[in-house]
Amino acid sequence: MDDVDRKILNIIQTGLPVTPRPFGELAAQVGVTDEEVVDRIRRLKAEGIIRRLGATFDSSKLGYVSTLCAMKAPLECIEAVAEIVNSYDNVTHNYLRDDPRLNVWFTVIAESHERIDEILDEIRAKSGIARILSLPAVRLFKVRVAFEL
Repeated sequence: MDDVDRKILNIIQTGLPVTPRPFGELAAQVGVTDEEVVDRIRRLKAEGIIRRLGATFDSSKLGYVSTLCAMKAPLECIEAVAEIVNSYDNVTHNYLRDDPRLNVWFTVIAESHERIDEILDEIRAKSGIARILSLPAVRLFKVRVAFEL
């Protein structure tokens, strides 16, 4: 990564300009062409430095509901359980925690609480893990994090 990559990452982690040519505006800010910005972002994604580039929406304002879930997956089955959980487009986050009681955590967003219950029932059936803790948000706290590179 060079200084231009760092500048691009510093800008895109808090948002792209909402304009007809957002990469052109980004390019002007960092002093390269818009094609180079796109090429650099593709390379950073291919290298695993960027996981995803996309919009973040307030799902509740769009009529969706969500829940944070946790379960205990046997360590020898972690990969298989992650594959099951990740097979749902409704899952936005899935991560492993170093906690022997609840080691797999994920977030599910759906059009209704009933759909979330269906998804969790399917995950239980496919994974063989009967207990999935569902923690729907009661109060929303949004913490913005941006890392200066």
